Amino acid sequence: MVQGDAVSRYHDLSSRGWSLIKMTAFVLIHGGFMGGWVWKPTVQVLAAAAHEVYAPTLDGCGERASQVRPGITLTSQAEEVAEMLFLQDINDAVLVSTSTGGLVAAKTAELARKRVRHLVFVDALAPQPGEAISDIVIPQPNMSYEFTELTRVLSRSFMETGMFRDLQPDLRSWAMARYTPHPIGTSGSSGELDSFWAQSWSATVINCIRDPNPPETHQRRTAETLNAPYLELDAGHFPMLSHPE
Repeated sequence: MVQGDAVSRYHDLSSRGWSLIKMTAFVLIHGGFMGGWVWKPTVQVLAAAAHEVYAPTLDGCGERASQVRPGITLTSQAEEVAEMLFLQDINDAVLVSTSTGGLVAAKTAELARKRVRHLVFVDALAPQPGEAISDIVIPQPNMSYEFTELTRVLSRSFMETGMFRDLQPDLRSWAMARYTPHPIGTSGSSGELDSFWAQSWSATVINCIRDPNPPETHQRRTAETLNAPYLELDAGHFPMLSHPE
């Protein structure tokens, strides 16, 4: 359940349903180790309510994992999404991001400001100037990574018992069969989001309270800096799977 005073004002996220919102172009940006597939249940709900929905798989991720190569960065991924907004004539987008997708959404908004109406950060990372992802994420028991020269991925045991723990068994198995390594150069470099934070944006921040990362303090600070509503959802890190409605 979404909690917070803003819920009555922000119908996009209210329990009364997506069907009450006027037709909106949603661009859904996945996080690390995922692809556009992670939004599939949410895409189905939004499309059934007659919204325009895009869930791109970022370069080097998901079904594009075999294309991983040197040079894939936060900015290059955001440039692809910004180019998609142009090619698809999307001029009033709501960018919905989760986890590390928050960085891509922020950079995309900076690159295509005139095409973005609103940003929704759903349990998303949004490092501020001088801050890195490693400064934000709280290490968890059994949280370990496997690395190659070009990628990193959380261990299979942690994905199953940690990241996906609140999913129903069938859905967890479905997700476990699909997660992939993530390009290592996409965590953002110093100053890469400074221009985003120097501007004003229309935004909403949603903290999924069953998962410790990103921590509540980070998400509240994101909301405060953006002067955005802060909401809480009783869900784990993947509400697009467990709570698509």
